[in-house]
Amino acid sequence: MIHFVLHEATDTVAVAVVEGIKPGADLTAWIMDDDKQFPIRALQEIPIGHKIALKDMAVGDTVLKYGTDIGRVVAPIKAGEHAHVHNIKTKRW
Repeated sequence: MIHFVLHEATDTVAVAVVEGIKPGADLTAWIMDDDKQFPIRALQEIPIGHKIALKDMAVGDTVLKYGTDIGRVVAPIKAGEHAHVHNIKTKRW
């Protein structure tokens, strides 16, 4: 079962496509462009439609989603954590 999707292997976050992702769950992410899958463990609850970090990221790092720069990290994020507005902000402001 696919739990997260991303477009490119270089993406740093993936989007949850199922409900009920709980901390400690072993899940599967699918790279659409390569048609490959890989495992990831959720460290936090991830709501459907929200992002999970695929790697550890430090403050100031660029976040890539669907091959596009979507912002910068404003609070450290560990692989498997919820990546959202509390730790990512747009670079526009």
